[in-house]
Amino acid sequence: MSYSISLIVCTHNPRRDNLAKVLEGLKLQDFPLCEWELLLIDNASSNILSSEIDLTWHPHAQHVREDILGLTAARLRGFKEARADILVFVDDDNVLCTDFLSNVSKIVVQHPQIGALGGRVLPDFEVEPEKWIRKFDNALAIRDFGNIPLCCESSSYTDRSLQYPYYAPIGAGLVLRKQAANVYIDALKKQSNRLSFGRSGKQLTSGEDNDIILTVLESGWGVGYFPQLHLTHLISADRTTKDYLARLNYASSRSWVRVLNIHGIRPWKKISRWSVLPRKIKAFFTYQPWKSDEAFVRWKGACGLFEGLATL
Repeated sequence: MSYSISLIVCTHNPRRDNLAKVLEGLKLQDFPLCEWELLLIDNASSNILSSEIDLTWHPHAQHVREDILGLTAARLRGFKEARADILVFVDDDNVLCTDFLSNVSKIVVQHPQIGALGGRVLPDFEVEPEKWIRKFDNALAIRDFGNIPLCCESSSYTDRSLQYPYYAPIGAGLVLRKQAANVYIDALKKQSNRLSFGRSGKQLTSGEDNDIILTVLESGWGVGYFPQLHLTHLISADRTTKDYLARLNYASSRSWVRVLNIHGIRPWKKISRWSVLPRKIKAFFTYQPWKSDEAFVRWKGACGLFEGLATL
């Protein structure tokens, strides 16, 4: 049977209350059930989710077990299982607005040149964060670029020295045409080291979203931001701490350098391994991380950048 949309939820040891909210949001979609399939990718969870999570409310739902741990492995399994031409990726803490899928179906018809798109991601904090935390909204996948759609056509991205579109889609609510996804899959087959970008278990390695989008752009597709694609990101208390954000900023800064390098974008020069420690010490006194939690997180980001540059 063919579908308009394959909705793919990748999850590893999910919080049951959050996943329940995610699924409830899917139940409330105003897009006909006959038009989309639901794939719950159980990525090596300790308890097999098919015995615990009820998907019988959806006539075209599947539990899919992927035993290779890691977000990239889970997404690749989703690519493989999906039967629609349009793929929608939803994290296990993303609650879609009720018209999300119906809006996707309209946008992909109206913008046939767009290969990847995303929308507005607003937070629902489990615990109200300190004010400085909101300076790291981007790291926490919180995104609101206003009420006007923003698009980057492929023709405007032929020069690789151009900046990465600030509104480029991220994993939360990522919409991909299968044709564009296949280009990314082929690229992974040629460069298997790119498989390491996705998060794995408790490791905060990142960069797979950027890798996907850069591959889409380079292959001739455009990318876009559409505010009518609105979702709520459930942000647990443990993700609004100094230590978590420091680890996250370190990992994402390190990965960003590696992703750009693979795509031939090198705004920085490679540095020697021996120079990493002196640079970290110098940055320590520049950022003065002992003065505030925000300064500590920013210093860890600089440390991640140095580590990344040393691996080029």
